[in-house]
Amino acid sequence: MTIDHWSLIIGHCSLIFFPMPNIGSYHPIIVHFAIVLLIVGAIFRWVSLSGRAAFTGPAAATLLLAGALAAALAVHSGLNAHGPVERIPGARQAVGDHEEAGEWARNVFLVVAALELAALIARRRNLNVARGALWGSAVVCVFGVAALAKAADRGGDLVYNYAGGVGIRSGDTADVTRLYLAGVYQAAQQARTQHDSARAAELFGQLEREFPNDTTVRLLAIESLVRDKHNGRAALAALSRFRVAVDDRRLQLRVGFLKADAYVAVGKPDSARAVLERLAAAFPDVQQRIKERERTIGN
Repeated sequence: MTIDHWSLIIGHCSLIFFPMPNIGSYHPIIVHFAIVLLIVGAIFRWVSLSGRAAFTGPAAATLLLAGALAAALAVHSGLNAHGPVERIPGARQAVGDHEEAGEWARNVFLVVAALELAALIARRRNLNVARGALWGSAVVCVFGVAALAKAADRGGDLVYNYAGGVGIRSGDTADVTRLYLAGVYQAAQQARTQHDSARAAELFGQLEREFPNDTTVRLLAIESLVRDKHNGRAALAALSRFRVAVDDRRLQLRVGFLKADAYVAVGKPDSARAVLERLAAAFPDVQQRIKERERTIGN
C-alpha cells in the first residue's frame, strides 16, 4: 500500500471511531501545539537514552503521545479548512502538497506513538524489548521531525505565497480588507524597488482613495508625492493639512522627516535643516538618527 492508501484508512477510521466537529478555524493553533510537543518530545527521547537526565524518559513519552494526538487533530482540522483555501486561484496544488506532507508527518508520529506505548507495556511486564522499542522510537523521531519540517514549510508556502486562510477563520470581512490593503501596499513597494515610479505612485494613490481615513495610508501617499512623483510642493501642502497630536511622538517624527524631504524636493535645504533641528530639540534621544538625515541634505 502507498502512503496515500494508509492516510485514507487512518482518516476513515478516525472518523468512524472518533467523530469530530469541524475545527478548521483552529488549525493554526493546533498545528503549533503539535510542532512544539513533537520536536521537544523527540529531543527528550534522545537525551533519555543517554541516561543523563532521568526525567526526560517519562517526559518524552508524555510529549510524544500528546504530540501524536495533536498531529492527528492538526490533519483533521486542516482537512476541515482546506475547501475555501483550495478555491483560491492557483492554490490547489499548494493545498494538496501541504495536506500530503501533513499526513506523512502524522503517520510517522503515529508509528512513534505505537513504539512508545509498546515500550510502556513492555516495561510494566518486565520484558527486555522495552529499550529496543525506545531506540526504535528515537530513530523514527528523526524521520518524523524531517516530515514535520517539510509539512511546516509547505504550510508556510500556502500562507505566505498564496494568502491561504485569510478571511475564513472568523468570517470577518475586515480580514479580507486588510489583505487587500497589504497586497496593494506590497505591490507598490515592489514597483518602487523596480524603479517603476509611475506604477508605485498609482498604487499609493489607489490606497489613499480607498482608505482615506487611515493615517498610515495618508502618510504613504504623501511620501509617494516626494519619492515617486517628485512633487515636493504638493507634499508640503498635504502636510500642512495633516494634524498630529502633541503626545504622538512617532507621528511627529514621521511627519517631520517627510516635511524635511519635501523641502529638499523643492530645493529648500535650509528649510529642511530647520525642520530637523526642531525635531532634534524636541526629541534629543534620537539626535543621532536626525543627524544622519541632515548629512543626506545637499547644499
